[in-house]
Amino acid sequence: MSSHSSPLPPRPSPTTPSRILVVAPSWIGDTVIAQPLFMRLVERDPGCEIDALAQPWVAPVLRAMPQIAGVIESPLRHGRFDFALRRQLARRLAAGRYDEAIVLPNSWKSALLPFLAGIARRTGFIGESRYGLLNRRHKLDTIQLPRQVDRYAQLAQPPGEALRLPLPQPQLTHDAAREAATLAALGLAGAHQPIVFCPGAEYGPAKRWPAAYYAELARALGARGHAIWLLGSAKDAPVADEIAATSAGAAASLCGHTTLGQALDLIGAAKLVVTNDSGLMHVAAALGRPLIALYGSSSPDYTPPLSDKAAIIWRKPDCSPCFKRECPLGHFRCMTELTPDSVLETATRKLADA
Repeated sequence: MSSHSSPLPPRPSPTTPSRILVVAPSWIGDTVIAQPLFMRLVERDPGCEIDALAQPWVAPVLRAMPQIAGVIESPLRHGRFDFALRRQLARRLAAGRYDEAIVLPNSWKSALLPFLAGIARRTGFIGESRYGLLNRRHKLDTIQLPRQVDRYAQLAQPPGEALRLPLPQPQLTHDAAREAATLAALGLAGAHQPIVFCPGAEYGPAKRWPAAYYAELARALGARGHAIWLLGSAKDAPVADEIAATSAGAAASLCGHTTLGQALDLIGAAKLVVTNDSGLMHVAAALGRPLIALYGSSSPDYTPPLSDKAAIIWRKPDCSPCFKRECPLGHFRCMTELTPDSVLETATRKLADA
């Protein structure tokens, strides 16, 4: 990897902990796998204060990371430039007197705010029209940095330096009292050996295991006495409702009926999580829950669950991974060949080991 950096002001004195602003990703999963970067920043500069600028829907994940001192919820929305609002937000950031900004999204708009805020060191990968906005620029080598977690963690090191491996695994904080309160508020206290299913995938239907398969698995696990909770956003409610309706009463859909913070509590209470490649998959991994990750159109080589307790099932027909939102060939083999019986077998082993 080559270095593309402009002259920089000196680093703060080692006796003065630095203040760092991270412009966070807009996806829940990407936010989780950014945590090893935050861990590396603390290793690099013990005592540093890290704030995150983030969309409101990922803020609960960042607040569950002990490395993050504060979260600034962005009022900016996708697809809108709104320069006046950006200037207003930049003035707020300038008041934070940050020594460095690390920009994780690749867009030029995400790099504009630290520039407007006058933050002296502005770090990120070369992206669309960002040369003047970033002055500590990394050039992405996809061979050397195959995983998204590697790419984020690289930003804690000087441009051109080889990434130090192995990386620490994400680890979200788990609050037992808050978990108990969430279970009580949702009427789920006392549920027997709960198992969480995450049947959604924000990116598109090609990443979703079939609803009929989830329902079959729910019936099998429900017959063993497990409570089955379906978690996801309101967008996932139609598929979750279908699963619940065909599960013979085994599964209850909570999609769209919890906050993200409550979803973290429910996942933390689960004995097992069965999930598509989704943001909640990464949440479950970072909460240390036993989990089964189901891959179809995407690849665990790029965004695997970062946990020793994760089992990945990927049939990988010759057309996978295609990274499409919908199956371009119409047969959906990558998911239909991943049968409920095979997942049940893995689930049985995971529960026995828990």
